[in-house]
Amino acid sequence: MLHRHLNHQRYTLAAIDDMIARGLWRDWVELRRAVLTDRAVLDKVERVCRPYTADPYAQRHHFWMHYAQAHRAAA
Repeated sequence: MLHRHLNHQRYTLAAIDDMIARGLWRDWVELRRAVLTDRAVLDKVERVCRPYTADPYAQRHHFWMHYAQAHRAAA
C-alpha cells in the first residue's frame, strides 16, 4: 500500500498514523520491523497513538499503543 505521507524512507508522524489507520498486514509488518530496529520510531508510534486512547473505536491505535508500551517495558 502506498501511503500518502510515506513517499520517502523516513517514518514521519503522519506516515505512521496513516500506516496504523489504513495499513494492511504487510504494512504493519514493515512498521513493526522499524519499531524493533529504531527506538525513535517506537517513540513516534506512542506519540501518534496517545491522542486516540480516549476513543474506544480507535482499536488499531490502541493495539499499537499497547504494542509500543510492551516493547518499552521489555527493553
